Amino acid sequence: MADKTANSAAAKTPSKKARALSLHMGLNGVSGAAYGGWDGPLAACEFDAHDMAALAKSRGMKPTVLLTKKATRGAALAGIRAAAKALQSGDLFFLTYSGHGGQVPDVNGDEADKKDETWCLYDGQLIDDELYAELGKFKAGVRILVLSDSCHSGTVTREMVIPPPPNPTQRPKDMPPAVAMRTYREHQAFYDKLQRDVAAAAGKPVVDPDNALAQVAVSGRLSAIADKFDASLILISGCQDNQTSMDGDHNGAFTEQVLKVWNQGAFKGSYASFHAQVKARMPATQTPNLFTLGTTGTFLTQEPFTA
Repeated sequence: MADKTANSAAAKTPSKKARALSLHMGLNGVSGAAYGGWDGPLAACEFDAHDMAALAKSRGMKPTVLLTKKATRGAALAGIRAAAKALQSGDLFFLTYSGHGGQVPDVNGDEADKKDETWCLYDGQLIDDELYAELGKFKAGVRILVLSDSCHSGTVTREMVIPPPPNPTQRPKDMPPAVAMRTYREHQAFYDKLQRDVAAAAGKPVVDPDNALAQVAVSGRLSAIADKFDASLILISGCQDNQTSMDGDHNGAFTEQVLKVWNQGAFKGSYASFHAQVKARMPATQTPNLFTLGTTGTFLTQEPFTA
């Protein structure tokens, strides 16, 4: 009788409701002091962050928004780390970035011309080594969704191609190469140390972490990353690694199509079909990509933005 009572009680015990947190960054400019005098003006990135936060809130998430001057390296890392500490298996972390993408020379790689992709935060760049390392700290079973509306320009094998803006209201979200190199030279010790610190924390050189953000073609090296990634991550980028994401009046080109396909929740389908529909609406000069880390089979079949 006791066993039956216990089983009955267990059957009535509700399963833990998944918790969902989100962090949304939108930068309409950066500090010239951190980028060799370049302030990188954009128009729609703050709108992107607000709209992504509104979407997140409508899906039951607790959003945090960092706009331009508030979107610093420290604030971004603090937000990601707080989510990693708070979330458990089955929970969701939704991370979006809208702003410039840049690059710095990779001091950890085995190819002399290799570049690390970056997000251009207000007071300095967040290197993909760092971002990969931080996302790798999430607990097993946590779902991570990243939408990046920025240019992750260049890899060791292909040079960035910048198409002409289709109209005067659009501009590419990339840091000009000359600015990127000047910024790196002026802060070389800082950026080199960041990469070395990540490698030291890992106990050995990080294996191509830029693959997770640069959206390069799938290669055997990616399996080494996935094997070390406990959480389940889906990254949908605004463009391929050799393309640029375009700014706009109210939304970036990528974010605009994400919102249109989502259609205030009318979309019904999986992440895979969601990505396919967004991609189908974009021009050939800007092709969103879908990339995953960890075990994402079930995650990919879920309805987007579902906690």
